[in-house]
Amino acid sequence: MATEEHMSPLAAVVRKRRPAGDTAVTVAAPPLFVLLALLAACSRSLVAAAADSSPGLIELTLVAGAVEKGAVCLDGSPPAYHFQRGSGSGSQSWIVFLQGGAWCSTTETCSDRKMTEYGSSKLMKPIVFDGIFNDQQPQNPDFYNWNKVYVRYCDGASFSGNAEGEAEDGTKLYFRGLRIWEAVVDELMGKGMDNAKQALLTGCSAGGLATLLHCDNFRAKFPQEVSVKCLPDGGFFLDAKDLSGERFIRSLFNGVVQLQNVSEVLPKDCLANKDPTECFFPAELIKSINTPTFIVNSEYDSWQIQNVVAPVGSYPGGTWSNCRDNIQNCSSKQIDVLHGFRSKLIRELKVAEGKRDWGLFIDSCFTHCQTQWSGSWHSPTSPRLGNKTIAEVVGDWYFGRSREVKQIDCKYPCNPTCGS
Repeated sequence: MATEEHMSPLAAVVRKRRPAGDTAVTVAAPPLFVLLALLAACSRSLVAAAADSSPGLIELTLVAGAVEKGAVCLDGSPPAYHFQRGSGSGSQSWIVFLQGGAWCSTTETCSDRKMTEYGSSKLMKPIVFDGIFNDQQPQNPDFYNWNKVYVRYCDGASFSGNAEGEAEDGTKLYFRGLRIWEAVVDELMGKGMDNAKQALLTGCSAGGLATLLHCDNFRAKFPQEVSVKCLPDGGFFLDAKDLSGERFIRSLFNGVVQLQNVSEVLPKDCLANKDPTECFFPAELIKSINTPTFIVNSEYDSWQIQNVVAPVGSYPGGTWSNCRDNIQNCSSKQIDVLHGFRSKLIRELKVAEGKRDWGLFIDSCFTHCQTQWSGSWHSPTSPRLGNKTIAEVVGDWYFGRSREVKQIDCKYPCNPTCGS
């Protein structure tokens, strides 16, 4: 199966049917120029391209000595991150954010990916910090002066693989996400994170999944008295059937798990009873996580509606095209299908609801990833649950200011604070 560029940036997944009589489904990899265009289309992403003259650009830092450790991007270049020092009361507090932006699950798609900024640090540029990274207190009341690290994603398997392959041009492909994770954390410890009083591991989409995969490992890096918590955003992917009855997302994850050898990061108690692909899904991961975790997700996650529920090729003609692009265009019958997706999400979140130190912000907005920009993180127009923004509920949870930190929205279109 080919890949699927997922997460921020959101990329369409193209699926083609085999000839009549053959029920298998294949996934057609987009041409490289299409892949590049899709990756560049992340207009709302923290890593949207910015002109060199723009204010507030955070430069790229390459991980020292990473190549010698085999901790490299798909093309063999060193991994990288963006770092802004904390100040004042936040000087010993750290946010480590794992970037999202797709998976690759075949040699073909990983070969394409290695020629983009999602597979090579040679192509990465400075970025602007916003949302949970904003350094202005009004836009980011609790975390504005923390040390902030944005870890670039260049392995294609949610920072979890440990293998090698051969690209289509005969060069090597390095599936070293797990080594990248270890090398970045080690370097940050040497830059002062070893003295942290507070730490938060977070990430968006594929980075949100990575946050769940590495949450307890991150906790274990610090002394017990340090407050360490995790915040996956838009990373709760469901093992759901699409409109045609296929399990496209399971097929994608299976490709990633097999190609990139991610088993080392999966929970051992899950692997004892289930296959590795099942254990790569958040519904299984959260059963094993002991570290306090706050899940931010939409009940009508736009990426999952477009690629898990209604991927191209799973419905006849253009019957779902308008709905999958904008929930406001959905018919009542289509909304019923999306309500079914919502119900499955809420059922799978029951485990998190039952964990005492966990939190939830599950809104009904048609969106994907909400912590990276101020418009959805904390602003006058941000989505609200219990009359609080995501930033306010996350702050209440992290600092123990309130017990009302598990918020699940009503069904679409009930929430007037949603932008869609």
